[in-house]
Amino acid sequence: MTDGFDKAKWINLPRNVVVGREVLTEVPDVLDTRLGFTSAVVVTSPTTRGIAGDRVAELVEDEGIDTDVVVVEEAGFSGIEDAEEVADDVDADVLLGVGGGVPIDTAKVASERVDVPFVSVPTAASHDGITSSRASIPDGDRRHSVEAHPPLGVVADTTILADAPFRLTASGCADIISNYTAVMDWQLARRLQNAYYSRYSGALSEMTAEILVENADSIRPGFEESSWMVVKALVSSGVAMSIAGSSRPASGGEHKFSHALDRIDHERALHGEQCGVGTIITMYLHGGDWQAIQEALEAIGAPTTADDLGFSREEVVDALVNTKEIRPDRYTVLTGITRDAAESAVEETDVV
Repeated sequence: MTDGFDKAKWINLPRNVVVGREVLTEVPDVLDTRLGFTSAVVVTSPTTRGIAGDRVAELVEDEGIDTDVVVVEEAGFSGIEDAEEVADDVDADVLLGVGGGVPIDTAKVASERVDVPFVSVPTAASHDGITSSRASIPDGDRRHSVEAHPPLGVVADTTILADAPFRLTASGCADIISNYTAVMDWQLARRLQNAYYSRYSGALSEMTAEILVENADSIRPGFEESSWMVVKALVSSGVAMSIAGSSRPASGGEHKFSHALDRIDHERALHGEQCGVGTIITMYLHGGDWQAIQEALEAIGAPTTADDLGFSREEVVDALVNTKEIRPDRYTVLTGITRDAAESAVEETDVV
C-alpha cells in the first residue's frame, strides 16, 4: 500500500575532504586504493603545474596509477575537450583538477563527459567551485553554467593556499559573503513564484557567509589560519549547492550582476570581487544591512566600489539593468529593475 509519496533524489557529496598544513601528500589516500583506479589524468595550468600539478602527478604515479598531465592555457570549452580527449585515449578512471578555477572547472566538466570521478586540489581559495557540482565556463563574452560531477574528494593544502596572491583569497571571501543575498533571492523566488526551496541548504549557505562576516578582521595575507577558515567556508558552500541540486544557495542577483559585468569586460576584475559589490547593491534592494556587508569586504581587503573593480558608474548601472538577460528563469530582487532604480541603488550604497 502506498501513500502517494514518490519523491527520489541523488545527493552526491565529497567522500573525503582533507584541509590543513602540507596535506598535499594525502592525495593518494583520498583516491582510495580500494576503488581500483589504474589510470588518472591531472588537469592543471601553466602556473599551478609547478606549484602542485607535477607533485600531485608524481604522488599518484607512485601509487602505481598510470598518470597523464593536461595543461590548460585558458578557460573555455576547448580546454575541456582537450582534457576529455586525453581521458578517453588513456581510458582514465579518475581526473584530478589541480589549481584555481580554470583547471578545476575543466576537470569537473570533462569528468562529467567521460563519466568518471574527479578530485579537487585547489591552489587558491578563490571560489566555491572547488566542491560544487556546477562549473562556470566562458564562451566569448558570455558564461555558461554547466552541470558537472561534484568531487569525489578535496585536498586543500593551507601551506599552498596561504602562499597564493591574497587577492584570490579576498575574492573567495567575497564569493562566500554573497551567499547572504543569494539565499534571500531564493526565498523571494519561493514566495513570489513558488520555486523549490531547501531550508537546510539555505541555512548552511547563510552560516558560511556569517562565519566570514563575523571573522573578517582576522582574515589576513600569508596566514594559514585565514586560508583554513576560508577554504572550509568554500567547501560548505559547495556542499549546500550539492544538497540543493542547484547553485541557488550561492548564486542570486549578485552573480547575475557579475556575469553582466563579464559581458562588458571579463578581465578587469575577479568573479568573487564582482559578486561582493553586487551583494552590497542587492542587499540594499532587499532592505537589509548592506553597510555590514560593505564593512566586512573592506576589512578583508576586497573591492567595495565600481572604481575598485575598474568599471564606471554607467557600466555598473548597465550591468544591473542587463541582468534580465542572464538566466531569465532565475527570479531575483533584480528581476525587472528599472534604470532609475539601478541608478538610485548605486548612489545610495556609495559603490560609485
